[in-house]
Amino acid sequence: MRFTGKLFLWIMALVTAAFIAFGMWMLNFSFRRMLEQEREQAGQEIRMFQYFLEVGFQAGEEYGEVYALQKALESMSINVDRTESNCIVLDGEGTCYSGQQQLGQLSSMVDVTEMILRRDAVGDNNYIWQICRGEQGYELVSMCTSRMGEKTYYLLISRNIQRIYDSRTDTIRQYRIMLFVLLTVAAVCAWALARYLTSPIRKLGWVTKRIAAGDLTRRSDYHRPDEVGELAESFNLMADRLVEQMREKELEAKRQEDFTAAFAHELKTPLTSIIGYAQMLDTMDLGPEDHRMASHYIFAQGKRLEQLSHKLLELVSMEKQDFGGKPIKATVLAENLWNTMHPIWDSRQVQGSIRMEQATLWGDSDLLLSLLYNLLDNATKAVGEKGRISLEGRRIRARKRSAAPQKPEAGEWTEEKGAVSGTWYGIRIRDNGRGIPQEEIDRITEPFYMVDKSRSRKEGGAGLGMSLCQRILQLHGGSWKMKSTLGEGTEILIRLPLDFQNKSDFPQPTKKEAGGKQGNGGICGI
Repeated sequence: MRFTGKLFLWIMALVTAAFIAFGMWMLNFSFRRMLEQEREQAGQEIRMFQYFLEVGFQAGEEYGEVYALQKALESMSINVDRTESNCIVLDGEGTCYSGQQQLGQLSSMVDVTEMILRRDAVGDNNYIWQICRGEQGYELVSMCTSRMGEKTYYLLISRNIQRIYDSRTDTIRQYRIMLFVLLTVAAVCAWALARYLTSPIRKLGWVTKRIAAGDLTRRSDYHRPDEVGELAESFNLMADRLVEQMREKELEAKRQEDFTAAFAHELKTPLTSIIGYAQMLDTMDLGPEDHRMASHYIFAQGKRLEQLSHKLLELVSMEKQDFGGKPIKATVLAENLWNTMHPIWDSRQVQGSIRMEQATLWGDSDLLLSLLYNLLDNATKAVGEKGRISLEGRRIRARKRSAAPQKPEAGEWTEEKGAVSGTWYGIRIRDNGRGIPQEEIDRITEPFYMVDKSRSRKEGGAGLGMSLCQRILQLHGGSWKMKSTLGEGTEILIRLPLDFQNKSDFPQPTKKEAGGKQGNGGICGI
């Protein structure tokens, strides 16, 4: 059964029970009230007849008990004729002195002897009463005693109260009709109320079905401050989160698909070359020069595949391993970079320099070296022969607040508004190479994306270096900015966190260490 039907049935059950309980209570209360009024009136009558009987007996008592009783019965009979009640006078032995016919009718309805015994059991000046049913309906029978002369007489009054029961029956019949009308009206109102209360739930169910059918833009428009409103708001938040997660999963799946397609494409070219030259060596009789050229191509493409596998392993390992940082001296990074890049720059006649101010960074030294090496390697490929490349590193100072904003001087290192001086270390890499088109800058971190594909493949590139750099920066909580102009060169600004918690635990650089040393290809500040 639907919730609307259950709510309707519960409302109708409660309303019906309330109407019936209240109606029965009202009917019983009204009936008992009328019955109590009849009993009080019967008590007044029996006391009045008792008074007339005793006064009449006293008035004729001087002429004898028989005469006095006769006068008393006559006096009582005159007053009885004025009412609708029947009066019976008995003595203790059961002799009837008045109302013989009424006594016969009453005996068929009630046990008079039992009433006499009950009356004797109660105190003086009290009367008892009993309701019995006869041929003409319900009768209210009252009894009291009167001591006259040497005897005790019993006075019985019978009143017909059938009209009370008839009134109750008529009232019940009218109440049933009224109850039917009330329940009909209540059913219409209860159904309307149930529909109104459950309408937000039905709408929410409809929205759920639409979302399940693929319409992810549907949301509940119920915004009232009640429990259903809270449910609708929670549902909307859940739907927004699910849609967001679905889009993230779709985007991730798309990236994985693009990555797989690009990887397959990158493998196809060197493998095709290797297979082709290997087949040439196997099936053709080549001269020494052609044989050397084919072997060179096979070796070059094999190295390219090796480099590609190494880059992929680095990406996968960084995704899976837990990153744990430690203090790193900037001068140590500079010396390792210089030892790696100096021979390459000398062979290409590149004017290169590396200057890094003494500081203690926080992170993984191997990953930071890989980050900086990739960037310097890209710069080396971009400048060609006789180019210029520089790497500078220093603490970033916060911009001083002043009434009027000031522009930073050329080459000045600045930090965002509100930053604390010395909490970050900045590294700037410049080259005067080919540069990168502005529309390509946002895409260079995509796996396998290369600005100049032919030149990159010729130089052994795979398009994974910048992806590695971005992931390393994310692991270290750093960030970077890139500016490039075609034909003029590229500038990359990197921000890395400094280690201040354990700064006192590490030795400070000596003057000898801070002086630096000359190299053939440039300067390495260590």
